[in-house]
Amino acid sequence: MKNNADVQVQLISKGQPNPLKNILHENETMFIVEKVPLEKEEPSHVEELPSEETAISDLSTSENVGLLALPVGRARQLIGFYTMAHNPNMTHLKINRPVAALPPLWVRCDGSDPERVSWLGAELLSTSSSVTGVVLYMVTCRVDKNYSVNLEDLKKSHKKRHHLSTLTASGFARYELFKSTALDDIVAASQTTITLDISWSPVDEILQTPPLSSTAALNIKVESGEPRGPLSQLHRELKFLLVLADGLRTGVTEWPESLEAKSAVELVQEFLNELNNLNEFGDSTKKDTEIVKNDAAAVDGSIECLLTVRGDLDFAEQLWCKMSSSVISYQDLVKCFTLVIQSLQHGDIQPWLHSGSRSLLSKLIHQSYHGAMDTVSLSGTVPVQMLLEIGLDKLKKDYICFFIGQELASLNHLEYFISPSVGTQEQVHRVQKLHHILEIVVSCMLFIKPQHELLFSLTQSCIKYYEQNPLDEQHIFQLPVRPTAVKDLYQNEKPQKWRVEINSGQKKVKTVWQLSDSPPVDHLNFHRPGKDDFSELTLNGSLEERISFTNMVTCSQVHFK
Repeated sequence: MKNNADVQVQLISKGQPNPLKNILHENETMFIVEKVPLEKEEPSHVEELPSEETAISDLSTSENVGLLALPVGRARQLIGFYTMAHNPNMTHLKINRPVAALPPLWVRCDGSDPERVSWLGAELLSTSSSVTGVVLYMVTCRVDKNYSVNLEDLKKSHKKRHHLSTLTASGFARYELFKSTALDDIVAASQTTITLDISWSPVDEILQTPPLSSTAALNIKVESGEPRGPLSQLHRELKFLLVLADGLRTGVTEWPESLEAKSAVELVQEFLNELNNLNEFGDSTKKDTEIVKNDAAAVDGSIECLLTVRGDLDFAEQLWCKMSSSVISYQDLVKCFTLVIQSLQHGDIQPWLHSGSRSLLSKLIHQSYHGAMDTVSLSGTVPVQMLLEIGLDKLKKDYICFFIGQELASLNHLEYFISPSVGTQEQVHRVQKLHHILEIVVSCMLFIKPQHELLFSLTQSCIKYYEQNPLDEQHIFQLPVRPTAVKDLYQNEKPQKWRVEINSGQKKVKTVWQLSDSPPVDHLNFHRPGKDDFSELTLNGSLEERISFTNMVTCSQVHFK
């Protein structure tokens, strides 16, 4: 990048984060032009340099590019250079022809003009052999609490600008069904959002409620670990499992703080004493399960816990529950397993286990039934591996119980996630993905209460995605839905975003008007009337009282031949 450039150009490739996404609703390759940010050590007069040179960088490697907008006059000049360079009639420029068609060019504008222009853009019109013209775009954006616009006026303006007799108006609305909020200033909210996108045509009026004949889709992004959610206990167990897995992988275990009043050794010793004193193992299982159920229900008394604790926790699973909440050191781990192995060797306990476990502890327990156990050295990584194995078994059964119990998946559907035929680290990674699927499904059950058919489709969609992709809690899962199935969620609500697009069958020739409750442009500082009131109104969460942002996209065509 040249130091004397007053303008920099970013090449944004298809699929990269796009600052125009909220306006164009496309994600294609394009150039973004903006003012070069000043270095701190540079004197202020650098900004006044008349240089018209530019520096080009790729967005994927550029750092701290800054969201610096240009005056509209300078932006129009740059758009003019781009247009003339592709115009074959500009022979005086002495450019070698034909010129290769460049991606669209968009220039950030500072909105200081009367029309509040925030972007100017140019996109080429071309055939297979040559560039035939250019479409010039203008985007305006403003804070507009008392907006006034008429659909028929928009249509007339579009017809007049493009000399067209026929046109269509397509609508889009986005409704925010759920967004997580922070518990307080210390505990941050999980980034969970559920929105509903609806598209339809024709549009009858501005802010029309989407008809039931529309096309609709849910957008679901869920971050695991909502502190108030019914899965917080299970997520805590998963986090402890990840601590153990990381310890095996790196050789360093970051032990969490204990959640119990008693030490891990005391809890395990009491557990073993109970088993030794009870005549029936089933009574112990029932007692422990009831305690866990009460704790889970206490997470949020306002909702019924959807993931009920299994009533068939075996010895190893109960041991995991006690140790995962209390072990704070490697020494704790060794002492706890020493107590367990000694009780097995002395015949003090003959615990019951689920079938199918391949863990070392399960092997030792089965051997104890016959009075002959292998000698196990509780040193090195062995204790960590032992606890990790029983944790994996327990969590896998928890997930199986939920998905099969809710008739959302079969064992065949879950095979990829629960298979023991891969390495331990890969098993942990797959269980983590399965937990994220569970968080997604439970979030939908809680906040939008969909029909079983929709939940089944969502579950299968998540399963297919995670069979082929790594864990990504920022991924937005999209699920087509029938508006009739979700009409109660949006028909009496105000949209987060409402848009009408007017065109005449040509994709690039359009007029767009959009209303939203957040700024669609990221580089402008909007003046909000009544700033103090605005802050209060935003905090109370009422969309009716929030300041609205309107933006409009208009275009014109220039033909070279």
